[in-house]
Amino acid sequence: MNRWARRDEWVNRVIRYPGAVAIRLRILRLRVLGVRIGSRCWIRRIDLPRNPWDIAIGDGVGLDHGVVLLTSGFRRNSPRLMIGSGTYVNRFTMLDASESIKIEPDCMIGPFCYITDHDHGTGAGRTIAEQPLVGRPVSIGRNVWIGAGAIILKGVRIGSGAVIGAGAVVTRDVGENEKVVGMAARMIGMRAESGG
Repeated sequence: MNRWARRDEWVNRVIRYPGAVAIRLRILRLRVLGVRIGSRCWIRRIDLPRNPWDIAIGDGVGLDHGVVLLTSGFRRNSPRLMIGSGTYVNRFTMLDASESIKIEPDCMIGPFCYITDHDHGTGAGRTIAEQPLVGRPVSIGRNVWIGAGAIILKGVRIGSGAVIGAGAVVTRDVGENEKVVGMAARMIGMRAESGG
């Protein structure tokens, strides 16, 4: 190995080492707070406003800067927010669970997405803030790609292998391998069996 290659290797280690230590300390802090976290996770600065014990994160999950994992409601024995192994959640995405949001393994979620399992009641005679939450579970299948800025609303089930286009607002179920785009999302075709 020549002199420049050794220098580059040393510089790379010096630059990367503090980041790796910070990630390990972050994971340790989250575990102490009650988050169930698997091994080999990559977690940047994320926000957990409340109820960290309601969150379960699988092995090898990546959570980038500014991701918000928000759970609401009384403490229960099973997690409200589950992120499957090998899933990556990009910057400034918010997962907001009061009932249940389950993301299966190997999903890719783009930046600035919003996934929620509830909204507020809208009955007459009381302000919106006084209305109870109305919720239905959200389920996202294995190997789903959700494009930047997509919004997934309460009660939606997304089948394995589906693709959600950037900026889509998903209000209805999406079948396996379907590609959907638009506001509200509509089917534009099926994924090819070869994985394309």
